[in-house]
Amino acid sequence: MARNTYGLDDRLTDYLRSLSLREPEILQQLRQETATHPMAQMQIAPEQGQFMALLVKLMNAKKTLEVGVFTGYSSLAVAIALPEDGQIIACDVSEEYTAIARRYWQKAGVSHKINLCIAPALETLDRLLAEGEGETFDFAFIDADKSNYSAYYDRAFALVRSGGLIAVDNVLWSGRVADPEVTDNRTQSIRDFNRKLHQDQNITLSLVPIADGLTLAVKN
Repeated sequence: MARNTYGLDDRLTDYLRSLSLREPEILQQLRQETATHPMAQMQIAPEQGQFMALLVKLMNAKKTLEVGVFTGYSSLAVAIALPEDGQIIACDVSEEYTAIARRYWQKAGVSHKINLCIAPALETLDRLLAEGEGETFDFAFIDADKSNYSAYYDRAFALVRSGGLIAVDNVLWSGRVADPEVTDNRTQSIRDFNRKLHQDQNITLSLVPIADGLTLAVKN
């Protein structure tokens, strides 16, 4: 829920992107189209997409999972980084939003890498586990409804292999998690989730202050 890195002013954001961002034209086009969408705030920041693509390449990932697609920027960034035989299982409930994603996946020539599952994500994740897909994924990205973060994470943890990486978006929640006066359900869900992972000795953990906060959890 942050198209820019939280806490950086426009001047520093522009500087960061001018010297770091190597955004393929197709991703730039998607980002520009999404900027006109009524729910444009759901778009991840381009520096976050590039960072996740770097992580995917660094770990030589081939099989990945995404919970929450929206217009497809994160899945497109990851798909471009994957090898030709790489695969993303992408979970979303919106045919409308993902129609934009499908169009750009096709245009980028990566649609064969992405299996879009239009259904509640928990149903898809549970089905994958029931089909014996546990501990077969290299990477998972969670960016969906915050009340279900803990449940999504538990399934993703079971699906990724030892040494696999789970990335979780919006964990700083525009700073609201650190404001004790903010007590709405979504903010509290993220606070509880952050505390749960901090106490989990089965992962190697880092919360990276990029975009709206990105938690990285490596399964031990």
